[in-house]
Amino acid sequence: MPYLIRVELPDVPGSLGRVASAIGEAGGDIEAIEIVEKRDGFAVDDVLLEIAPGTMPDSIVSACSVLDGVSVLWVNRYAAGGNLFLDLEVVEALTEDPANAQDRLIDLLPITFRVDWAARLRRDGDGWAVAHATDAAPTEFDLDEVTAPTRLPDHEIYVECAAPFGRDLVLIGRRGGPEFLDSELARLEHLLGLAMTISHA
Repeated sequence: MPYLIRVELPDVPGSLGRVASAIGEAGGDIEAIEIVEKRDGFAVDDVLLEIAPGTMPDSIVSACSVLDGVSVLWVNRYAAGGNLFLDLEVVEALTEDPANAQDRLIDLLPITFRVDWAARLRRDGDGWAVAHATDAAPTEFDLDEVTAPTRLPDHEIYVECAAPFGRDLVLIGRRGGPEFLDSELARLEHLLGLAMTISHA
């Protein structure tokens, strides 16, 4: 079963090697690693791994947490499976069909940001209507105006963020977390800008 863990570790040589060794000794097989953010002498990495049959995710978390300066921020099954989908791959996919780049981006956001759903909303009177969304997205939204990528207030099920997308609005949500980092908000804004440019090329 594939799992994704988000781990914070000291941004010094050897830290990632210690984490990888701990994961391996606890029964995890690393498939891919992506650096999500670097800040104040620490790095935040997403680690996609397979867990051996009979191994509990808690044992992976415990093995990492005993390392000096290492914290596991989040762990969950990784529904997308396979591998991490990088921003460059998103741009390549968008350029294959520029006319549908905006909707294609919505379809790709869940695997790019490891979220459960994505939706593009359009103003409809005083509210918002869904213009395009992935299957798991909610169908009703109660939002104020959003002028920049923003973390939304706590939701009982999802951790959400929103960003302007031309005249529309894009929302993405993760069931249970983790919180969206500043680097993820910046990446989202960048990809939305690229999608707009490609769709108007």
